Amino acid sequence: MMHGPRSTASESACAERGVTLLEMLVAVTLLSLLSGGILIALHAGLNSMSKVKTRLMDNRRLAGVQRIVEQQVAGFVPVVTDCLPDGDRPPARIPFFQGEAQSMRFVSAYSLKEGWRGLPRILEFQVIPGEPGGGLRLVVNERPYAGAPSAGIYCSGMRTDETTGAPAPVFRPIEIGPQSFVLADRLAFCRFSFLERGRNPAEDRWTPHWVLPRWPAAVRIEMAPVESDAVRLRPVTATIPLHVTAEPGRTYAP
Repeated sequence: MMHGPRSTASESACAERGVTLLEMLVAVTLLSLLSGGILIALHAGLNSMSKVKTRLMDNRRLAGVQRIVEQQVAGFVPVVTDCLPDGDRPPARIPFFQGEAQSMRFVSAYSLKEGWRGLPRILEFQVIPGEPGGGLRLVVNERPYAGAPSAGIYCSGMRTDETTGAPAPVFRPIEIGPQSFVLADRLAFCRFSFLERGRNPAEDRWTPHWVLPRWPAAVRIEMAPVESDAVRLRPVTATIPLHVTAEPGRTYAP
């Protein structure tokens, strides 16, 4: 039986069904490009997700900090104490409240660690420089409060105020240390002001330095970030009323 021509045709067909080296290189190149594109898309997606998560956490932190500050000020406790000056000078009876443009000190029923459930604390707010080129930073200290005498040690003496001519307490500087808690960072400015009630609403005024021997009616905290970002929350001005109507040192009938 003759098989020559048929075998030759079969071998030719098998040769045509093979894959050349050039086709293999093209296929590998296309697969590499496709894999690279997928990896780039995944990397971009993960970066976007990470940025969104970071902004979300920053916004939540800012909202939480503003709520904490408002609760700390709203928890203001009116305390009258004796200012204990250095030397042999006699103590002076003062309302314990330090209010300046960059510093604030008072007793509050709200603390960072225990919220409304803990003991009162002496809170010290201070605006300090941040990292180089990072603007300002708002920090707070929480000091133990063990009654009026524990607050009086923060007063170092009395002086005559240049504006009102009345005696005003001189408070010791607020010390910043490892226990200080950063409430806000990278601020273009941060300042406090205090509301003095007049005989009518038209006579109300805000002052950056509180020297009157009574409590302010409200505290205003103004902040702005160094960098403006339309996506992230901006610190807003908070005005917190102090719901205290009793005059310091006055005895009320039961």
